[in-house]
Amino acid sequence: MNKLAIIIVNYKGWNALDECLNSLEDIHSEKYSIEVIVVDNCSNDGNFFVFQKKFHQFTFILNSGNNGFANGCNVGAANASSDYLLFLNPDTKVDKPNLDSFFDAYIKHQSEIAVLSCLQVDENGKFYKQHNLLPKFATFFGIPRAIYKLFFKNKISTVFQENDDFIYPEWITGAVVLLSKKWFDKVSGWNEDFWMYMEDVDLCKRIADVNGKVAVYKKATIFHKHGGASRINIKTKALTKTEVIISKHAYIQNNFSSLSGFFLHSRLIFGVLLEKLLFSIIALPLFFVQKLQVNKLILKNYISYLFSVVKNNTFISPRATKFAVSKS
Repeated sequence: MNKLAIIIVNYKGWNALDECLNSLEDIHSEKYSIEVIVVDNCSNDGNFFVFQKKFHQFTFILNSGNNGFANGCNVGAANASSDYLLFLNPDTKVDKPNLDSFFDAYIKHQSEIAVLSCLQVDENGKFYKQHNLLPKFATFFGIPRAIYKLFFKNKISTVFQENDDFIYPEWITGAVVLLSKKWFDKVSGWNEDFWMYMEDVDLCKRIADVNGKVAVYKKATIFHKHGGASRINIKTKALTKTEVIISKHAYIQNNFSSLSGFFLHSRLIFGVLLEKLLFSIIALPLFFVQKLQVNKLILKNYISYLFSVVKNNTFISPRATKFAVSKS
């Protein structure tokens, strides 16, 4: 019998996690066994032990700190005893027919598919985008990417090799990621240079670099609540938006040459500073518009990060677990 580890990384997303675990609680199969592992990134709000008691049949791991999604996934995988790993966001919900179909598709096609996702639908019935292209030098930023998509539609459509069962994008979202332990070990798991965001893009890029195929199974659907649990207030929203930018820098550092990287880093820095400074000035008389106030906090966070880059000679987020290693 195949054994599947379902690994969920949580940080203060208890309401969503409760629904997710409730959906998993009653799933039993004669074809495979399930172990559910929840890694809490030190929410430190008292709920960890409440959930550990409520869902006693699952494994709960209290991480050493808020070490990011990639580290949490790796901690969960290190504690799994299964040959297959399914990484889920805490704001997802799963039912047995879709999980059966999804896992069965991977087992049948694992000789050709390294990592698999499935369709995701939100509370409004809207399906998430699945036709994802890896960031390239010429298409890393929004306007050049939009122009490329406009003028090379036919070329792009051939990339995905879509059929009745599968789409073959260049990367899949980290909300639903299924792969074998063999593939996980082959690429050394999730890259802990990333604290939050783009670690899924990086994982798929590294899998593709060793000739692994990335796919989305079209005949299974998992519910994924839009927005997630990371944006609780204005400070948290600013932090997560800053980390989106920082993760772009981390991706550039990991995946581009020195010359290409220098240009992309410079273009990103200039663009972010100009945009956030402009919106921060506009926000001064419009102090009551919260969306504009977020930009001031992002600008402050980003400038602090740039000082860290100069001081420590790395674009890795200071929050990432690899940051301490890079300093030593």
